[in-house]
Amino acid sequence: MPGRTAAVIEAPGPPPGVPGYRLLSILEPARPRRVATSSRATHLIVATVCIGAFMGQLDASIVSAALPRLARGLGVGVGAAEWVSLSYVLVLVALLTPIGTWADAIGRKSLYVGGFAIFTVASAGCAVAPDVAALIVCRAVQAVGAALLQANSVALISSAVPSEKLGRAVGVQAAAQAIGLAAGPALGGLLLATGSWRLLFLVNVPTGLIGLVTGALLLPRSRHLAPGRRVDLRGFAAFVPAVAAALLALSLLSEGGGARRAALVAAAAALALGWVVVRHQRRAARPLIARELSRAAGIRGGLVAGFLSYAALFGALVVVPLFLTRSGAAPARIGLELAALPVGIGVVAPIAGGLADRRPARVARAGLGVTIAALAGLAIFRPTGIELPVLLVVLGVGLGGFTPANNRAVMLAAPAGMSSAAAGLLNMIRGLGTAVGTAVAVIGFTAGANAGAGFAAATAALAACCALALATLRRR
Repeated sequence: MPGRTAAVIEAPGPPPGVPGYRLLSILEPARPRRVATSSRATHLIVATVCIGAFMGQLDASIVSAALPRLARGLGVGVGAAEWVSLSYVLVLVALLTPIGTWADAIGRKSLYVGGFAIFTVASAGCAVAPDVAALIVCRAVQAVGAALLQANSVALISSAVPSEKLGRAVGVQAAAQAIGLAAGPALGGLLLATGSWRLLFLVNVPTGLIGLVTGALLLPRSRHLAPGRRVDLRGFAAFVPAVAAALLALSLLSEGGGARRAALVAAAAALALGWVVVRHQRRAARPLIARELSRAAGIRGGLVAGFLSYAALFGALVVVPLFLTRSGAAPARIGLELAALPVGIGVVAPIAGGLADRRPARVARAGLGVTIAALAGLAIFRPTGIELPVLLVVLGVGLGGFTPANNRAVMLAAPAGMSSAAAGLLNMIRGLGTAVGTAVAVIGFTAGANAGAGFAAATAALAACCALALATLRRR
């Protein structure tokens, strides 16, 4: 029909010996097929993926904001309650890369729909957990479902949307993530004001069921796009403890005091294990991160820049509440002002994504430039009045301009049949960026002689991260 576009999805037959393929035959038939996806169908696919994007960020922000209440409700210290978040992050970051590789062989739809099922059931388990140990276990299972969702989300979009419209579609997904990020603290406060902390997890159940049904009905089949590809189990066995040691080091650094000595030990372990991972990556016949991805300059530069930008985003989300709390602001005001940042991302990301389809490099660089300016303004003026939410909106505008353009570039640089692996890497660096940004923000803030000086030090360090990201883009 005139005026309509279509994407064609290839789905060749199954390679012999792929583990689990028989169990997935309902969602991903083995018979080769070509599916023409109309413009209306692509909109439905993007909308379905946005449900998972919204739910994942809502869950992350709603739980992080409620850790003190969780600690009181479970009768444990804040340190023990922190593992409710840390266990989730650790499992999520560790699984994103191997699941991305596996999805390219087994099928993105199967794992994505399975992710909704696991995440929903685990959320219900979190809501009825009798103690903190059970809650931590359920959060780890929840992270397995989140990894199945996140490793496939951008890949599902890139396989269904024509390349000339990919930026706008990725921008819409980024907007859904930003809305979830913004809604989390406000919704969490409302739920905690009306009932138990268990409501924080129950809220995921209806959203997850909607995603499960729409995913099964609307997502296209994309089975076995990388025939014969296997997950590198030896590389995975080295990668998981390396990530765990790195996250532990960053967590201990954020605590300060005597914990920083233990952080140095954990950091040394992370470096040693990281060396093992790199050595294996170079020598293995089929390493955990496919060489086609690790050697592509466009992907390497995009991952580095994305990692630094996520550090700036989540670092700002940590240091602003610290600064306002120390300045005597009320919790309700802190939540409202902090929401200005993801609102800026949500408004700009779809627009910037559309512009990135025509001028991707210029949009990405402009976004980082605006981000640096906003962080520099925060560091210089240390605002506590109306200037603060204004600068946070500007910061969101910058990040909302950069993220879809950068993600689009990485996905288009991925070799054929490796979109899920590339998407898994993108989401992995977001998890690592979250941990690094949090550590940088806390260390910078606590190093200052007072709240204003600490805020300036932290935001200046985050601005330096974005300046380094901009330099990386200029070399790409």
